Amino acid sequence: MTTRRDFLKGGAGVAAGIVFCSCGMLHSANAQASRQKLPVMVGGKRVRTIDVHAHCVIPEASKLLGPAAPNTVRGGDEVVIDMAKRLAAMDAQAVDMEVLSINPNWYKKDRELAGQVVKIQNEKLAELCASKSDRFAGFASLTLQAPDLAVQELETAVKKQGLKGAAIGGNVDGTAFADPKFHPVWAKAEELGASLFIHPQGVPELNQQLAGNGWLANAIAFPAETSIALSHLIFEGTFDKFPKLKVIAAHGGGFLPSYADRSDHACLVNPGGCNPDIKLAKQPTEYLKQIYFDSLVFTPEALRHLAAQVGVGQIVLGSDYPFPWQLQPVDHIFASTTFSDDEKADMLGRTAEKLLNFGA
Repeated sequence: MTTRRDFLKGGAGVAAGIVFCSCGMLHSANAQASRQKLPVMVGGKRVRTIDVHAHCVIPEASKLLGPAAPNTVRGGDEVVIDMAKRLAAMDAQAVDMEVLSINPNWYKKDRELAGQVVKIQNEKLAELCASKSDRFAGFASLTLQAPDLAVQELETAVKKQGLKGAAIGGNVDGTAFADPKFHPVWAKAEELGASLFIHPQGVPELNQQLAGNGWLANAIAFPAETSIALSHLIFEGTFDKFPKLKVIAAHGGGFLPSYADRSDHACLVNPGGCNPDIKLAKQPTEYLKQIYFDSLVFTPEALRHLAAQVGVGQIVLGSDYPFPWQLQPVDHIFASTTFSDDEKADMLGRTAEKLLNFGA
């Protein structure tokens, strides 16, 4: 297995500007045979591949938050990346465009500090995307602990900075996104046609149970947090209140699509555990067909099952770059034999183009 540093050694020159993104790319030798290259062709037609799940940090903003905990995660040790190397890495993955996002670690901070962090991040991210608009787009950061400020940030991000929506966590310091105090933010997102990319941050309440081997704090808690976030939005009627809200769920939506039908039976089995005043417009599983999911589910069979549950038109390309969960995300879709060329083209980029208003 080759590190990204080895792969790029002696390759791209140093760019004039520096991009600060958590980055580390590993390559699997056994993937060479089926590896796609740019330009990606499906059925003889060119498809622009758009990775909606790629991470980035802005060091000027991170400094305001104080020292970070030691990082042992692969990909987290190469935080300063020059533009040429970043583009070379994308080329190696056959990714035309990354939609960059920053994981929210400021929700516990006070309004003023968090607002400063978000302002810097959105400005710098917008500058980066504008400098190479054919290869990068971005999701804004939001000060969600102050929803009134988040509304302003989202409007500025979309209307003035050219960002495509916002990246949010799975909750705000334990408060579910279905809480009415967040409704003004979702209303603004719906009005702007802006997408909200849900990326989990972990479940601190489970840390003791998840301690030990296997990095369960990520492997279990991250998909669980996304499942909880989506379930609250469904069961509290948030999607009924905001039927045009565009939500993208990281990591294939967590565990929810894998066992979604249980949601349809919960209130039938235990009516006392459900609120009789909330009358959903449709079955809980039907709401999955209006949520978007990234393709980061690892195997062709898992991708087939996800599509069967939510609809192939709800799936968009996602890699979690620079973290090496899915080293060749485009190949992952090509390896799936159950989809037509049109369906593959949609997942690779055409759905994301419409969802994120490219060309609008």
